[in-house]
Amino acid sequence: MAQPSMIYLVRHGEKAVGTDPELIAQGQLRAQNIATTLHRAGIQAIFSTPTTRTLQTAQPLAQRLKLPVQQYAAETPKVLVEKVKALRGAVLVVGHSNTLSELVTLFGGAPGAEIADDEYDRLYQLINGADGKVTTVLLTSLPATPQQ
Repeated sequence: MAQPSMIYLVRHGEKAVGTDPELIAQGQLRAQNIATTLHRAGIQAIFSTPTTRTLQTAQPLAQRLKLPVQQYAAETPKVLVEKVKALRGAVLVVGHSNTLSELVTLFGGAPGAEIADDEYDRLYQLINGADGKVTTVLLTSLPATPQQ
């Protein structure tokens, strides 16, 4: 069975307020930094929910790699998981603070603590081992939120 070698999951960058807000300057910088961090990671597919903020977070890497951003419905995470598990290479999934933990779990990873509303810098790296085990590595996307 095919299986991506790595799955990266990240929350969208910092956003404005409103029903479907855009990224603010810090969020745009974070999206650029994610693209810089992952552009050599062998990403073969990029997935995002259809909200403006997640699409804007995925866009810099998609443009750099000349890949389309494939949209998925946050309400049906298992559909996304099945689609991703059929792929090879590395995959990036951009989601939300209230959806990433479930996605990490569905992919076989360990999500850790809940993601706070003001936390934007968590970048999960799920490594699929040959034995079927998933290793979860927690990375930080810059700019990191200052510690309180």
